[in-house]
Amino acid sequence: MTVAWNAGQYARFEDERSRPAVELLARVPVASPRHAVDLGCGPGNSTELLVARYPGAAVSGLDSSPDMLAAARQRLPGIAFVEADIARWQPEPGTDLLFANAAFQWVPDHRRVIVRLLQSLPAGGALAFQVPDNLAEPTHALLREAALEGPWKAKFATPIEREEVPSARTYYDLLAPHARNVDIWTTVYNHVLTGPDAVLEWVKGTGLRPYLARLDGEEAKAYLVEYRRRLARAYPPQVDGKVLLRFPRLFVVAAT
Repeated sequence: MTVAWNAGQYARFEDERSRPAVELLARVPVASPRHAVDLGCGPGNSTELLVARYPGAAVSGLDSSPDMLAAARQRLPGIAFVEADIARWQPEPGTDLLFANAAFQWVPDHRRVIVRLLQSLPAGGALAFQVPDNLAEPTHALLREAALEGPWKAKFATPIEREEVPSARTYYDLLAPHARNVDIWTTVYNHVLTGPDAVLEWVKGTGLRPYLARLDGEEAKAYLVEYRRRLARAYPPQVDGKVLLRFPRLFVVAAT
């Protein structure tokens, strides 16, 4: 089942979602790429970072969501944005930087895909990506619990498909034979949000999408109430009433 992305919902926490892209880009060793492609560009926030860092390069973006691409084109009207599936897309000759901010976790068999993409790059290029490593966090564990413990559980007999993020060791062994250097690290963010409702709105832009897609209108409303109830227990208020959303991310920069 294809689940539509909502650019407006995703952008509600743009500063927090862009921060990993900023930190990933800071470690990219390519000084002057000829062509940089933002894979899974979303509404163009990460593409904008590439344009700012590499004013002399050809920069383009790629996404499978028409809604995301429409937002990206409005944001950066001078940039080429292409609707395509990362799993089957092949870089044009001359592409020497591939950048992906929280995209590969949605790509089936993404380990094979990242090796193929890395092998397509010329000497001096780089594949840089970060992926959320949060499937064990309450946000996602509670999605699964609420799905399997409610009256709608039959609709989740087939699990929601999202690949688990491999370990840093696995990524390193996968990419090192094809790279001159592999830089790999994990960062755990603690995003300060206004409360459980803000956590719910955050997840609505990403992980909640495939769950809601399996439910009808009334079921979806009831599921959200149950999920929000569980979030409130998992994310108690801090001294000022706000909550901390713990969010681990794994970063990889493979240089050719």
